[in-house]
Amino acid sequence: MEPQEVITVQNLHKRVASAEGELTLLQGVNLTIAAGESVAIVGASGAGKSTLLGLLAGLDTPTEGRVTLSGQDLFALDEDGRARLRGEKVGFVFQAFQLLPNLTALENVMLPLELAGRHDAHRVAEGVLERVGLAARASHHPKQLSGGEQQRVAIARAFAPQPQVLFADEPTGNLDRHTGERIVNLLFQLNAELGTTLVLVTHDPNLAGRCQRRLELDEGRLK
Repeated sequence: MEPQEVITVQNLHKRVASAEGELTLLQGVNLTIAAGESVAIVGASGAGKSTLLGLLAGLDTPTEGRVTLSGQDLFALDEDGRARLRGEKVGFVFQAFQLLPNLTALENVMLPLELAGRHDAHRVAEGVLERVGLAARASHHPKQLSGGEQQRVAIARAFAPQPQVLFADEPTGNLDRHTGERIVNLLFQLNAELGTTLVLVTHDPNLAGRCQRRLELDEGRLK
């Protein structure tokens, strides 16, 4: 039985206005990603990797083209509809962690669960923090955590609602090599346990090499 496609991209273009005129960020991208698959998006700086990731997650809108996520045409939805779909289906890990500084590690992980109306948010968040080795740091705020610890909290927050798809934008970019390797191992352990589809933007050859498939962007086109 063939794996179900969880993401389908058809003729995706993104153009923006600039001082020099119209700038093309993506042109004619077509791809499919199966449920449970791990995919690395690689390419030089400025190739359009983060732009593509933002469009796949519905964080941005294309100039033309279509993205289907979990059977739903993303851009047939309004902004609120896309936000609801992300809340139900998507996790996101940012290079810069994007933790809320006034919340503890536990509260940061609880946040997406609470927004989804989960009554077991505290218990689930504690369990996921323990899974990433940070149970003893649950009451600490981000500024009291190392970069690797902050990224582990961000990964716990992304995985806590058990999303169907997890997007990660340079998840090891701000980490030293040893810490980056720990984060890579953690991502793939959770991917295997939960069957989450992973879509990663990375310059890290170790991370790209761990993925089942590698997509290379060159000046906005898939090679």
